[in-house]
Amino acid sequence: MEEQESKILAFMKDKEYVPMKAKEMAMLMRVPKNEYRDFLEVLGNLELNFKIQKNRKSKYRITEKNYYDGIYRKNQKGFGFVKLENEEEEIYIAKENSCQALNGDRVLIEKIEEGNKIKSAEGKVVKILKHEKDTIVGIFQNSKNFGFVVPDDKNFGTDIFISKKDMGKARNNHKVLVKITKYPQKGKKAEGKIIEVLGNVNEAGVDMLSLIKEYKLPSTFPESVVQEAKYFENKVDKKEIPHRVDFRDREIFTIDGEDAKDLDDAVRVEKLENGNYKLEVHIADVSFYVKENSLLDQEALIRGTSIYMLGRVIPMLPRELSNGICSLNAGEDRFTLSCIMEIDEKGNVITSEIVKGIIQVTKRMSYTEVQAILDQSEEAISKKYQSYLSHFELMEELASILKKKRMEQGYLNLDIPESKIDLDLEGKVTNISKYETTFAHEIIEQFMLTANETIAEKFFWLEAPFIYRVHEDPDLEKIQELNKFLFNFGMKIKANQDNIFPKEFAKIIEEVKGKEEEKVVSNLILRTLKVARYEAENKGHFGIASKYYCHFTSPIRRYPDLFIHRIISKYLEENYDVSEKWMEDHQIQAEERANQSSEREKVATKVEREAEDLKKAEYMEKRIGEEYEGIISSVTSFGIFVELENTVEGLIRFEDLGDEYFIYDEERKRLIGERTNTTYKIGDKVSIRVKKASKILRQIDFELV
Repeated sequence: MEEQESKILAFMKDKEYVPMKAKEMAMLMRVPKNEYRDFLEVLGNLELNFKIQKNRKSKYRITEKNYYDGIYRKNQKGFGFVKLENEEEEIYIAKENSCQALNGDRVLIEKIEEGNKIKSAEGKVVKILKHEKDTIVGIFQNSKNFGFVVPDDKNFGTDIFISKKDMGKARNNHKVLVKITKYPQKGKKAEGKIIEVLGNVNEAGVDMLSLIKEYKLPSTFPESVVQEAKYFENKVDKKEIPHRVDFRDREIFTIDGEDAKDLDDAVRVEKLENGNYKLEVHIADVSFYVKENSLLDQEALIRGTSIYMLGRVIPMLPRELSNGICSLNAGEDRFTLSCIMEIDEKGNVITSEIVKGIIQVTKRMSYTEVQAILDQSEEAISKKYQSYLSHFELMEELASILKKKRMEQGYLNLDIPESKIDLDLEGKVTNISKYETTFAHEIIEQFMLTANETIAEKFFWLEAPFIYRVHEDPDLEKIQELNKFLFNFGMKIKANQDNIFPKEFAKIIEEVKGKEEEKVVSNLILRTLKVARYEAENKGHFGIASKYYCHFTSPIRRYPDLFIHRIISKYLEENYDVSEKWMEDHQIQAEERANQSSEREKVATKVEREAEDLKKAEYMEKRIGEEYEGIISSVTSFGIFVELENTVEGLIRFEDLGDEYFIYDEERKRLIGERTNTTYKIGDKVSIRVKKASKILRQIDFELV
């Protein structure tokens, strides 16, 4: 249909074209009689989407006005914004011009006012092309003769009316899944039917289940996929072993968190006679088991990535594989794709080789244990692993060299601590703190970065169909915005349209290392950078100051890694001589898989963030009235956000800043007291009291002490 649409539009845009009826157009375009009905359908679609229009004589012409389609993002207050493809700025949509579009809907808009430096462009929704949601999760409220559901998505824009016959077994304050039967129109609310009762709003596990349903996450695997995974059992295929490089006589280690179950990377370092280092990065050969277009592969592509929801994982692959034959468990034979690199004393990769291997991990280590060994801080651990000490010291030595080289290149070492949220057996939060990292984490980080770069560079020069991890330069306008914040700290990033270098950002990061404002400045820089994504074209990675980068090291939990493992395996099997046809087919696949993986990653990030916000709000609900020290992390036109030492963030609204009127200085992003000239800016320390917290709304409000 798209091809036919393009032909019709091209025909009508020709300068010789004059408005004509459908039959005349079909005749001139030589549409066969048996395809005329389809031709009329395509014309109808073009008309419905405002690309063409009919006059009173039923003659068609190209629409005179310009219409644009995009995704509508609704604000709780009723207005919204539409982001157009390939345009940075969003179009503002007033409530009365929204055509009752809902949050996430794909809409067709016309611009009614162009934007300028002071205000955004303004538009009007002329048609809702596609509703994003046909189901919604929310809290059921029962009335005598009817009920309604208040959506968890506060931007959704409408409660959902439920007639008595459509309530099912829902009771007051139940979390429910609703099928929308009527979308809002002419001032009326949406209507729906309850199709699943998730449980009482305060019941253990209902909060995470609600997120799963809200984002339509595939929480269970089809039985056919599980059976395919079980087929491989837990033993390697002995017939395959002679075709692989045997590393089983070497001492090789996995280093992960204590709770990790899917171990997909193992490492080994040795010092060579010439003074260089030999780094071996062994990655689970998942592609040996998950064949292209198999049921496992199709399911993995749908999921795109594993999602980690605080004590609950929605894996990309069934646990029969991810915790079994594909996990590099100590003492068991496992197939790998191995990247072997020789690295000089300055951190340069001199030579590299990629092979299919078989390994047997010597010992499964945790970050905590490795750090204790390096620090000699716990006698029992040091004694237990004394025979491996030289391995870990050599790893530390090489990782330090690699990190030093990265820092010199402009690697953005943003030390933004993650939240560590402890849950009890019922899933309730018992404590929130910073997730502490050590140099043991850095060892694995540096080795994986190096392997990823080495693989990406090699296959870039082979012109292979591939998926790269792309992180483009930030926009100059965003840097100028960042400089308004940095002005408060007496700092500035030097940049112009042609010269935006990671080193400029890295200098600022180093300048604030160890200072009180370090975290705030790191967060501001993070917000300035673009979001990394997957692409079939190499465009470099700004954040790690690298020309070539891909994701190779986590094929158990990321689809792009699995995809490029297949590409690498094909090149190894064919001795780097693959057919043009195969390359063309897989180039198309790479583009499609990259887009799908980027979209699934966005969903995963959003779900993981919402799970954290929900649990943080739950934790603070029991701490109303308690006082804390915090740092201002953001200043807005409606208040200031304050982040506490334990990573919890809350909003102080204007009315909770005391009995003074504050003016918002947009240029310097600060608040100024009208009477006393008291200022609040990013990085300031403040004392706060917890005023309100709502797990349901995922919001925390503070007030100034």
